[in-house]
Amino acid sequence: MPQVVVSIDGKTYRMACGEGEEPHLTALAAEVDRKIAELREGFGQIGDLRLTVMAAITATDELFEARRRIAELEGGIERKSADSGELEHVRRRERDAFVESLNETAEALERIGARLGSA
Repeated sequence: MPQVVVSIDGKTYRMACGEGEEPHLTALAAEVDRKIAELREGFGQIGDLRLTVMAAITATDELFEARRRIAELEGGIERKSADSGELEHVRRRERDAFVESLNETAEALERIGARLGSA
């Protein structure tokens, strides 16, 4: 199993990951490091553990918000799909009504033609 060495908040960590996941793990660690540095800048020296917990809570909040937004967008897609199905049903009814009207018109023209032909 591959291992990656990452640096978070000035500390080095050796972490195992799946084959080919090294760049992804390195990027995730860099994001955690960035988040901790951002919090440290905003709150000053409040303790490593507290900063780490705050970074985890902030990241989890962002994850929850992303999931909420995804669910909202998926709901919109489902509504549009349902609306599209309803629209197709309306179009089909209109097309059927138009075809029926054309058939009635054709029958009327045939009757007129038959009367004119027999006169």
